[in-house]
Amino acid sequence: MKALTFFSLLLLIGSIAGCVANRDTTDRHVGIKLKPNYAVVNVFFGTDREENIGLDVKNRFGLEQGEIKYGTAKVSIPRDHRMGELEKPSILRLEFRENPEKHVVLLNISTRPKDKYFEELASKIRSSAKRSAFIFVHGYNVSFEEAAKRTAQISYDLAFEGAPVFYSWPSQGKIASYTIDKRNVEWAEVNLKAFLDDFLSRSSAQNVYLVAHSMGNLALTGAVVSLLDDKPEFRSQLTEIILTAPDIDADVFKRDIAPALLESKTPVTLYASSEDKALLASKEVHGHPRVGDSSERLVIVQGIETIDATGANTSFLGHSYFADTKSVLSDLFYLIRDGLRANQRFGLSVVNSPAGRYWKIKE
Repeated sequence: MKALTFFSLLLLIGSIAGCVANRDTTDRHVGIKLKPNYAVVNVFFGTDREENIGLDVKNRFGLEQGEIKYGTAKVSIPRDHRMGELEKPSILRLEFRENPEKHVVLLNISTRPKDKYFEELASKIRSSAKRSAFIFVHGYNVSFEEAAKRTAQISYDLAFEGAPVFYSWPSQGKIASYTIDKRNVEWAEVNLKAFLDDFLSRSSAQNVYLVAHSMGNLALTGAVVSLLDDKPEFRSQLTEIILTAPDIDADVFKRDIAPALLESKTPVTLYASSEDKALLASKEVHGHPRVGDSSERLVIVQGIETIDATGANTSFLGHSYFADTKSVLSDLFYLIRDGLRANQRFGLSVVNSPAGRYWKIKE
């Protein structure tokens, strides 16, 4: 019954989403290929989706579980891109097909043998001043195509100089497939751990930012805790763990996950909101509050910097604020580019509550 209620709520509130001008080589987006009316962002990926060889780029990696594959994807960002948006065709504008000059488009996918992949990745990372990379793990109801677009958009909007990377697990990309996605993300944890192991061993990265959204936090936190327990020497390469709108039981997080993350000595930033309708629906099916839902209480753990993003997002769902809201993207910009802690970032105001200190995005 709870599952039916959950799906009804999601069907009601809609699906979860899982500035270039004509410039010269002084463009702030280092390493991005510029076309006359759009930029092309090259993102690296790992995925344990089954590969559908012969299908078009949108369906190259599908819904079934598979072995880990490696490769790159090229994504267009239009000249008049607005920060936080994934521009797409609109019937209201009489747009019936994707156009790289107007929309964020997955242009192509190229797979690589594992050794070749890490050679190219290491070369890209070594070319960046800080030898940096971010790895994004998407959430529920997200296709491979959507994950690639979101990763490129985040990289572009943050003017990230290192290597943008995403790991795509076999989400079904459907609202009604929550339970399948939950099972698949738990299955993917072992593969994600293996990918991170190889990445930290072979990429030459010295500053790695791990970013997860929604259900993706389940796989990322489990994989990181297990990996660092096995290989604590990797801790020095992890600069920040960023948990956005986590769809994780709040009590389980405080009891089990947070202490393990803190033991790694890697800084952790947590974004939550009381206006996240997707997590409110998740709470209905699970019967327990989620970490990313602050409607009842904000999850505050000493040693983790909790950011309340309530009020920052004006979208209907309010679930993807980490990537589609200018104020939150700006906060991530200063966190990642400058390494500023919460008490140093001008877009935040401090709140000293009985449960502890947290920060709030300024409206």
